[in-house]
Amino acid sequence: MADFNMADMFGKIQEMQSKVQETQANLGKVEVEAEAGGGMVKVKANGLRQILSVTLDKDVIDPDDKEILEDLVVAGVNKALEKADEEAKAKMQEAYKGMMPGGGIPGMDLSKFGL
Repeated sequence: MADFNMADMFGKIQEMQSKVQETQANLGKVEVEAEAGGGMVKVKANGLRQILSVTLDKDVIDPDDKEILEDLVVAGVNKALEKADEEAKAKMQEAYKGMMPGGGIPGMDLSKFGL
């Protein structure tokens, strides 16, 4: 049985924390775009779940039917945030990849860490 090396373990933990912090810091640079209403509403978001822009096609702007526009904006924002979540989760999984042999620690729930 191999000797357990506490210093190596702490070194790996620090390396993992550093990589995760770096990945989290870079999530603001990740951009996704989603559409609603066949492209009449376009929403851009980043990996930090911040909405960067909303673009409306002029044909969707009808002062007599603002409810449709409101619904399309909500749908576009929700789709963009969902894509941002998926992209952020993928980036965080990349950060952990190779850090834990065998795919992680059995029984450890990494979902709390965005995985």
